[in-house]
Amino acid sequence: MTKKPKPPHYWHQAKKFLSKKDKKLAKIINKYDGYLVSRNDPFYSLCRSIIGQQISVKAADAIWLKFEKIIKKIKPINLIKLSNAKLASIGLSRQKILYLKIIAKEFLNKTLDIKILQKMSDDEAIKSLVRIKGIGIWTAQMFLIFNLNRSNIFPFSDIGLIKAISKNYKKEYPLKKDELDYFKNKWHPYSTVATWYMWRSIDPVPVAY
Repeated sequence: MTKKPKPPHYWHQAKKFLSKKDKKLAKIINKYDGYLVSRNDPFYSLCRSIIGQQISVKAADAIWLKFEKIIKKIKPINLIKLSNAKLASIGLSRQKILYLKIIAKEFLNKTLDIKILQKMSDDEAIKSLVRIKGIGIWTAQMFLIFNLNRSNIFPFSDIGLIKAISKNYKKEYPLKKDELDYFKNKWHPYSTVATWYMWRSIDPVPVAY
């Protein structure tokens, strides 16, 4: 029997803090069970983020299921061995195939060291990740949330987050920069937790990368 993962160490404290600070968010927190589940598999997380770039959660999930079938085990060497034509056949663009292969090589060559990333601040870790072709700020932020388990990530370009804020707070979509800054400051230092609940409020299945 697999052990159920525990919530991040800051989760309960964050729920209390955010519930006091934001009445609307308090209602959402009370409504939904669950918590951020982190995978201890950095390569898996980055592949999932690359596949999820600039497409809906539903579309990303559909491609991911096909990806899991053709790769069998999600390991860098298995990805390198897959032909570009095979990857294209499941709906991946030429660009995403290139990005996935670059990341697989980073892991195989050990040029991406997760232990070093773990010791960095959020900004330093993002800067280090975005030097890799295919990893933009959004992908780096997803990695910090879902793999490094950082508590204060506000993915300002995430479509799901922006849609959820506009729906829950009756704001016009898309939000302006000053509106996004307002929520980022309001939810500091637990933006990750607020973001998770925003996602949860519009999606029946918890977001995972």
